[in-house]
Amino acid sequence: MAIKNALLVDDSKVARFALSKLLENREMQVNMAGSAEEALDFLNSDNRPDVIFMDHLMPGMNGVEATKAIKGNPDTANIPIIMCTSKKSANFMEEARNFGVYNILTKPPHHDGLNALLDQLSSDVTNNTLPQPPEPDALDDTVLDIDDEPLELPENASLELAPKGETDSTSGSTETPPREMNGGSQVVPLTSDLIEQIARSAVKTHINNRLHELLSSLFDEQHDHIKRVLDDDERRKNDALTQQLTAFREDFDARTQGLKEEIVAEVNLSLARELADLKSSIQSSGGFTADHMAELKDHITSVQTIDTEFWQTLQSEAIQQAHDISRETAEDIAQRTIDLYVRQQRASASRVYTIGLAVSLSIFTVGIAWLSGLFGSF
Repeated sequence: MAIKNALLVDDSKVARFALSKLLENREMQVNMAGSAEEALDFLNSDNRPDVIFMDHLMPGMNGVEATKAIKGNPDTANIPIIMCTSKKSANFMEEARNFGVYNILTKPPHHDGLNALLDQLSSDVTNNTLPQPPEPDALDDTVLDIDDEPLELPENASLELAPKGETDSTSGSTETPPREMNGGSQVVPLTSDLIEQIARSAVKTHINNRLHELLSSLFDEQHDHIKRVLDDDERRKNDALTQQLTAFREDFDARTQGLKEEIVAEVNLSLARELADLKSSIQSSGGFTADHMAELKDHITSVQTIDTEFWQTLQSEAIQQAHDISRETAEDIAQRTIDLYVRQQRASASRVYTIGLAVSLSIFTVGIAWLSGLFGSF
């Protein structure tokens, strides 16, 4: 699986900007957080980056504590964390890996080192060879020195410890009985070198903090200024481009209109020339000659003759068809008349037969009745 998106956690805007540009050159999507607390809120909102770049030293929760919190959460424990720090010792790298850091990216980051680290991470993710997150108990027991530059005290340094609990009779301060350490000595030697080193360390820390604030403020101002300049330049370019497009469109319309007018004029001129040439040709030929007229007359006569013959033929055919239709109609009417007469004759014969049969049946009935009466009298 390729590494496509990253979360940068650093309190320095300059550091975030520099690292984000290197990552964007690899076509990665970059999200940023200015503190460890902000990064944890980002991860708690179900956002899961492919890798987290965690700054070592930050105000509030430092990078070590944030890493322990991320690795202690089962939902985010498998996200690789690369710690950004100026420490390069092997002991520090080993201790960092013990509480879940995948690798160390030295500050300031370089293009080649970052690419090599991300390529190795991508290979481990693809091959499923990422180190397993440490157990929560192991995270609680892990302690990592977070000082970038630990103070090296000379062997002969001494410091007198102020006792507590008793009040001096003259000054009114409270003092406690001195506690014996290593043979009863309560005084630690304090040398001028130690005081000078402590002072230099304090001044250096103050200067670094102040420089960081000034650089962040300067970066913000420069970033806003550059953004305004770029926006103004982009707006000017868009306005200039719009004006050029408008001018080009107007010029194109004017040229097109002129071309249309030229084409119309050329067509009209060409037609006028052709008509003039045709007129000249007709006038030079003298119009219709006598031969032309004779040919036209003969043609008209032949057409009339053909029309007359066609009309006569059409009339003959129409008369013949009318005769045929009349004959067929007469034959049909005669046949229908005969059929009607035959049906009427048959109907009359049927009525006569029926009347005769009825009369016969009546006479036969009367006869039977008479015979019945006759035989009954006997």
